[in-house]
Amino acid sequence: MRHFGHIPSAVRSGLFHREPADFTADSPARTLAVALGATLYSPATRPRLADAVRKQAARGVVSMVLCLEDSISDADVEAGEDNLVHEFRDLADGRAAGGPDVPLLFIRVREPRQITDLTDRLGDTVSLLSGFVLPKFTEARGGAFLEALTQAERAAGRRLYAMPVLESPELLHLETRAETLAGIASITDKYRDRVLALRLGVTDFCSAYGLRRSPDMTAYDVKVVAHVIADVVNVLGRADGSGFTITGPVWEYFRPGERMFKPQLRRSPFLEGRAEDLRTALIEHDMDGLLREIELDRANGLLGKTCIHPTHVLPVHALSVVSHEEWSDAQDILRPERDGGGVLRSAYTNKMNEVKPHRAWAERTLLRADAFGVAREDVGFVELLTAGLAG
Repeated sequence: MRHFGHIPSAVRSGLFHREPADFTADSPARTLAVALGATLYSPATRPRLADAVRKQAARGVVSMVLCLEDSISDADVEAGEDNLVHEFRDLADGRAAGGPDVPLLFIRVREPRQITDLTDRLGDTVSLLSGFVLPKFTEARGGAFLEALTQAERAAGRRLYAMPVLESPELLHLETRAETLAGIASITDKYRDRVLALRLGVTDFCSAYGLRRSPDMTAYDVKVVAHVIADVVNVLGRADGSGFTITGPVWEYFRPGERMFKPQLRRSPFLEGRAEDLRTALIEHDMDGLLREIELDRANGLLGKTCIHPTHVLPVHALSVVSHEEWSDAQDILRPERDGGGVLRSAYTNKMNEVKPHRAWAERTLLRADAFGVAREDVGFVELLTAGLAG
């Protein structure tokens, strides 16, 4: 699979200076963590789930979570488990018959026992499973989940990853946050080879205070949430080898509604051709707030995003593509002859690149370039969005 693989190759070659690289479920963890992109959630009880997975894959989705937790009622858990077993068989049979590959698939469970039970029930179709999403993760809760994952991995005979969700009240509340973060850091380090990425449960954070952000506001405008995100990145997202990929929070909105504030989406990138129509459509569907939040995610150390609607996927991917300017700076910083450090003017002559302080940024940028590609000099997210929608 590859990002933007659903776009015709002739169109793709006109968009990218370097096209996104191919990857598989067996690629190195570091590659997969960066390549997750927009991880689309779907209730495990959904009828014809296998068809929905194939449909989303054909539209550019590369990672999905099939949810047995908050997205379904307590009474529907057993039916959801049964549905997953049935639909995984459908997916496996389709692939065996020459059908397309499926995205990276994860199951969001409620309890540790579900990990081992489902792995056993999936049988040989477990080959389609990349891992499990672990809810309300803390050191106290996480150990049982990660031990169950270890057992399931042995039984399945294949690598299975964990994606813990950081959403517990202990993490949100100031008086317990430092201790909770230290505990999470300890247990995730112990199981480092099984933890693919950490996900943020911002909806649960808001719930603890009876809050809900409007489509005109990002998670970073809700200060109690922004402070938690900053502390999570501070402790768990370091670039010194101890950190993990941390994904951005879910964007809840996908239907038009009455706007209270002026649109946040600038006109200037949209002034040519049909791009103004695209800007209007994005604003009408409350997507300008999403675009702003994606930019703020990356500025604050997050990569990828939890998504609950297919229309959110392409904006996340388009804004994850490395610009030609970013790529040029990263290449300059990482040249072997610059190992000794120093300062240089960027090739775009608009900034200072300081080799040692900017090295970690450059390394992360090139990892993102492998996963999402490098845009041509004259290509921005508008062109990528337009081509993706047409594809």
